[in-house]
Amino acid sequence: MKLCGFEVGLDRPFFLIAGPCVVESEQLQLDTAGKLKEITGRLGINFIFKSSFDKANRTSGKSFRGLGMEEGLRILSEVKKQVGVPVLTDVHEYTPFDEVAAVVDVLQTPAFLCRQTDFIQKVAAVGKPVNIKKGQFLSPWDMKNVVEKARAVGNDHLLVCERGASFGYNNLVSDMRSLAVMRDTGCP
Repeated sequence: MKLCGFEVGLDRPFFLIAGPCVVESEQLQLDTAGKLKEITGRLGINFIFKSSFDKANRTSGKSFRGLGMEEGLRILSEVKKQVGVPVLTDVHEYTPFDEVAAVVDVLQTPAFLCRQTDFIQKVAAVGKPVNIKKGQFLSPWDMKNVVEKARAVGNDHLLVCERGASFGYNNLVSDMRSLAVMRDTGCP
């Protein structure tokens, strides 16, 4: 699959999606994206910058969620322009997907929303590549159903992302065996 100007797939070289969890400031985003671009360039690794303008799934209602959509997208747009890297961000059920898609290269679904059929299909219908994060409550085998929901609206530019599994309260563990299981979706 072609993604942001390079090929990705199960038989393709490693690529990196990385960046601050949430957009905190323009300078932090530019500095981080620049450093990651430098490192991945030196190592010959394709790179997509990731940061979220709103982290709606915070544990505490008092936690910092981001700078908001307007300012967050403005900063992510600056990262694309100034650093010259593709950009990925989260979308939520209240997000105007077309506005976000006009700025970023890849849309990402939060793990907590991966079972929401209408949400997954609306995001996929935008036509941009979508990175679908596996919910902590979901078995890796169930990601095949999530991917089928997205493909049902005609989007084959899909990635799946291991998010870990809940082992007790507040204990997230990544089971690397899940990666092999999720390969069966046919998605990178």
